[in-house]
Amino acid sequence: MIYIHFIINPISGKGNHNIGKTELEKHFPKENFKIEVDYSNYKKHAILLTKNAIANKPDFIVACGGDGTINEVASCLINTKIKLGIIPVGSGNGLASNLNIPKEIEKATEIIRNGNSQTIDVGQVNEHYFFSNMGIGIDAHIIKKYETYKKRTLIAYLKASILSSFQFKAIQTQLTFNNRIININSFLLFISNSNEMGYGMSLTPKASLQDGWLDLVKVSKLGFIDKLVLGMYVLSNKIEKFKKAEHTLIQKLSIEIPNKINTDIQIDGEFHNVRTNKINVSIIKNGLEIIVG
Repeated sequence: MIYIHFIINPISGKGNHNIGKTELEKHFPKENFKIEVDYSNYKKHAILLTKNAIANKPDFIVACGGDGTINEVASCLINTKIKLGIIPVGSGNGLASNLNIPKEIEKATEIIRNGNSQTIDVGQVNEHYFFSNMGIGIDAHIIKKYETYKKRTLIAYLKASILSSFQFKAIQTQLTFNNRIININSFLLFISNSNEMGYGMSLTPKASLQDGWLDLVKVSKLGFIDKLVLGMYVLSNKIEKFKKAEHTLIQKLSIEIPNKINTDIQIDGEFHNVRTNKINVSIIKNGLEIIVG
């Protein structure tokens, strides 16, 4: 008998999915599976629920939500023997898309029933973890604004992106990586573990969850026209054609922002304000076992 614990965010995406214990029991026969279900009701609630579930030693813990819910659940499973499952019902669903996990509940639950798994790398930023990406710069500003909107849709994301391009001012940063120290007036400072950041868009189309590297994309301060050009390339997934975007493979990165006390960061599409101007990013190779098709 396989014991699966589901953690469901009832308001993920548009909040109109029908995933609950009654629905899940249709896909996991009682003769083969024991299932338990919890619902997250506020930000970081899934962390508490996951820690409580771990104490009961399930075989799988399944996150039913978007990248934020997945991050909260997966962060508790790093370097454990418990496998992470995903039923993607969020808005962007970047990690699930990278792993080819479909949105349809019939197909997603079939993948979980089969139980095939692989290990993936995990990014760490100070005391937090990320599985898709994190960023300091305009993308953090975009997420901060995006989270103020009532509905998390692609239109809302594009609106936040356009407004942020006018409002965000590049920040002076010192970067240390690959035996180099660089001072840059950062417009975009994006570190990715996966090849998609949600809504089918990517700044790192060649990134891999299993190569032992993080992908760093940095863009210095831009003028108005260059901001428009960058935006068009991002929307068309052709950022490699934007000559002012520099791409580097890293395993460790230290960031210092001398003119700041606190730092705005987006981590897997969720906004965080951390009380430091020193950020350390690293990779945990093969840190998480995840169920895939």
